[in-house]
Amino acid sequence: MTAAPVRVLIASALESEHVRRIAAVDPRIEVLHAPELLPAPRYAADHHGTPRNLTRDQREQWRSMLAAAQVSFDFDWSDAAQMPANCPELRWVQGTSSGIGEFLQLTGLGRSEVTFTTAAGIHAVPLAEFALTGLLYFVKDVPALTRWQAARRWERYTTRQLAGMRVLVIGLGHVGRKVADVLSAAGVEVWGVGRDGRADRGSLACATGISSLDDVLPSVDGVVLCCPQTPETEGLLSGPRIRLLPKGAIVVNISRGQVIDEPALIAALADGHLGGACLDVATVEPLPEDSPLWAMPSVLISPHSASTVASENAAITDLFCDNLQRWLGGEQLLNVYSRDKGY
Repeated sequence: MTAAPVRVLIASALESEHVRRIAAVDPRIEVLHAPELLPAPRYAADHHGTPRNLTRDQREQWRSMLAAAQVSFDFDWSDAAQMPANCPELRWVQGTSSGIGEFLQLTGLGRSEVTFTTAAGIHAVPLAEFALTGLLYFVKDVPALTRWQAARRWERYTTRQLAGMRVLVIGLGHVGRKVADVLSAAGVEVWGVGRDGRADRGSLACATGISSLDDVLPSVDGVVLCCPQTPETEGLLSGPRIRLLPKGAIVVNISRGQVIDEPALIAALADGHLGGACLDVATVEPLPEDSPLWAMPSVLISPHSASTVASENAAITDLFCDNLQRWLGGEQLLNVYSRDKGY
């Protein structure tokens, strides 16, 4: 007796070799993939893209694929909020982002019975590399070097050393732990603040809970924000907490813009209290053209792209294939989104 097929929808741009890998996981898998219906990627590993002008027949084809899908690689680009209605067979969605909590809340999908898994861990290495880049950018005063180069100025100077500095990592999930590993390998004394003050310190010199945040901020040379955005972390690095940091401290945000009080951050940069801010995220994205952050020499801005590398799709496909095997075998999936925690 032939086992019933498991129909897997590819809902965002994915290279053909990765689609073939998904299909090869198990003979029961029937892949639903029509790349001509998906938004056109603007760069490697773009899971949003530019929507195409579909004909009436093509839109009907997409609706038919949605209706048949039991598992989906990513969310419906055309109307994610209506996936429970448009995908009556849907049981599980594999996200391509680590932080999907806010998206699930905005779309109402978090109230559905569908299981969601995240890409947690996939972006840990590139984000850790970016955090190291941000700290070195200001420790080595790259803004001054850039100005001097433009002015053809050759003058010996003294720099600081990152090794031996103390940096606080806020958020001890996949990304925070990798940031701690990378910074520790560079000679940084890494302190960590987690939701529960985890006992497993790993490469951390000190680990504590969020309730101790105010106590540790005055003792660090920099902060790297890696925590998910939840009601508990919104505004976590508030104006008063920014002022608890020593003068000249560096802030790196690879979390979400809402985790920092952005006007307070701007004020602390403007008056010189902070030595620099490296921001992959902003409260409003894209960052508005009139934001003071654009023109600040003490700010390094990345357009929410620090996690995106050319090999991302291969890594996400590895995770998805592993989860597909688990799904078919009735085993616990990796990175299941917790509605209680919000991540």
